Amino acid sequence: MNDIARRRYWVFDLDGTLTRPVHDFAHIRAQLKLPPNSDILASLAALPSPHRERQMALLDQLELFYAEQTEPAAGVVELLDLLHRRDCCLGILTRNSQAVALQALASIGARHYFTAEDVLGRDEVRPKPDPHGIELLLGRWQATPDEAVMVGDFRYDLEAGRACGTATIHIDHGVHTPWPELTDLRVTSLSHLLEIL
Repeated sequence: MNDIARRRYWVFDLDGTLTRPVHDFAHIRAQLKLPPNSDILASLAALPSPHRERQMALLDQLELFYAEQTEPAAGVVELLDLLHRRDCCLGILTRNSQAVALQALASIGARHYFTAEDVLGRDEVRPKPDPHGIELLLGRWQATPDEAVMVGDFRYDLEAGRACGTATIHIDHGVHTPWPELTDLRVTSLSHLLEIL
């Protein structure tokens, strides 16, 4: 754990990690006419054009609706403030669009901790669990994976971190089965992580 606390390069998932989980994924899938439990981005990517583009535009609208009503996770500002004071580089890797991510960050009072270029969405990089976004951020920061941490609440976040070689922190809300093989540190909230750091 002391090793993680010393790391200066932090990549965060957004929904359910820095924000309270508000997305109704069942509703989003229903609106997009997708099967239950399907991977939304993979399902839309497989659609033929121009149907794919229409569905992606609808997804953008649905996500923006949720971004505007999102609420901060407990301890988010205090944690980001601590990392900022330690001169850490902070990035976002989300399967949302960048515009939606920036709106969500503004909604939770955390926008000023992140430069826009360090907020990567599905249009900037290949979506998680692909490690492409983490690799891009580390390249920009001139950092190596053993100096970095990936923080998220879902398997895709942890798989991306593992594939890149960073430390991984699972924010475990008790919704999913834990993934100990993908997790270096499991906490129940950002407040819990703040106490540890």
